[in-house]
Amino acid sequence: MDEHQDPSKVTESGKDKLIGAAGNLKEAAGAKAEDFRRAAGQKADELRSAAQDKAQELRGTAESAWSEATSKAKSWHSEGEAYVRDNPTKAVLIALGFGLLLGLLLRK
Repeated sequence: MDEHQDPSKVTESGKDKLIGAAGNLKEAAGAKAEDFRRAAGQKADELRSAAQDKAQELRGTAESAWSEATSKAKSWHSEGEAYVRDNPTKAVLIALGFGLLLGLLLRK
């Protein structure tokens, strides 16, 4: 401090510098917060996109599995009908045997 300076002016000058530094700090913190918000938004968009892609992939796999299961069930149904038409007596006796066996198992 210079001997010829007024202490109140020095105090006022220090106060102004402190207020300016606080303003700069606030501005820098706001900029960092905005950068962080923007980065978080980008990451959220990337994760959302990845999740949608995975969901679409799983949906395709599930539809394929369902289609295959439906096809197999229809095939077994038609094979069963053909067997019953070709062997009606055998089919009735087999059904009677399964019914009797199931009845005995459930009775106990």
